[in-house]
Amino acid sequence: MIRTAIVGYGNLGKGAEAAVAAAPDMELTAVFTRRSPENVEIRTPGIPVYPYSELKAHASEIDVVILCGGSATDLPKMTPEVAGICTVVDSFDTHAHIPEHFAAVDAAAKEGGNIAVISSGWDPGLFSIARLYANAALPEGTDYTFWGRGVSQGHSDAIRRIPGVKDARQYTVPVEEAVEKVRNGENPVLTTRDKHTRECWVVAEEGADLQAIEEAIKTMPNYFDEYDTTVNFISEEELLRDHQGLPHGGSVIRSGVTGWDGEFKDTVEFSLKLDSNPFFTGSVLAATARAAYRLKEKGESGCRTLFDIPPALLSEKSAEELRAHLL
Repeated sequence: MIRTAIVGYGNLGKGAEAAVAAAPDMELTAVFTRRSPENVEIRTPGIPVYPYSELKAHASEIDVVILCGGSATDLPKMTPEVAGICTVVDSFDTHAHIPEHFAAVDAAAKEGGNIAVISSGWDPGLFSIARLYANAALPEGTDYTFWGRGVSQGHSDAIRRIPGVKDARQYTVPVEEAVEKVRNGENPVLTTRDKHTRECWVVAEEGADLQAIEEAIKTMPNYFDEYDTTVNFISEEELLRDHQGLPHGGSVIRSGVTGWDGEFKDTVEFSLKLDSNPFFTGSVLAATARAAYRLKEKGESGCRTLFDIPPALLSEKSAEELRAHLL
């Protein structure tokens, strides 16, 4: 059994816990939190909850750590820190900063003799692989990625970290006209703003400066500054009533040509429709944790992304089973 620990017990941590419980070759050994452990109640019976500061002391009891923190401020510090101690996976999703995150984590993982897999989830993650496969098959073509309509955990977390914000949900909404043009093979040239809008529902602290919060959201680099963004201030009761779910999804589409003179038009599309973004992401992280463990067992070290992992390493099935049932 792969001894697995979870760091962070928010929505993503709960999703990872469910995925580990469902995996026949994995077992949860501990949950680590920056909250008071006595205030964290997990679903798996008999599993200890420790302060995050005690992770190093328990490293010998753990094969792989699943990090469930946010990309805005948690993972840039936490993933390199943990990679020096244990084999680790994260879901870092700030696309613009993946190269520098990779470099920092790679150095720490090599120094610690561990494997670290970053940016695992569905985008980056499964959508990244879909883009790679489609590019390889259709080298002459154009990529399009549409997210939503759905709640972005990373963007919601980024809003919640703004001073004066008590809670928030952020919906990413595809521009339907743009999606239809792509599916019709029109190959439109689309800016970031052309493809999506962002819808924010915010509960402010009593007495908070609403105008300052709205300005901080709309100008936030890498999150909102390139989009048409709507900020709605609502009560905590309204948020709980109308925005409790965490659905998401989207599509990767590549439109291209084949043949001697581009005579054939082809479109490749990969889509997801998720009832729960964090529980699906947690499932991808658990599969990635299995692959990270197997790479470490081979004596490898350093940082990886899903591009670098043979697909068979993600599955609990044997090579014979995969050939017989999935190939």
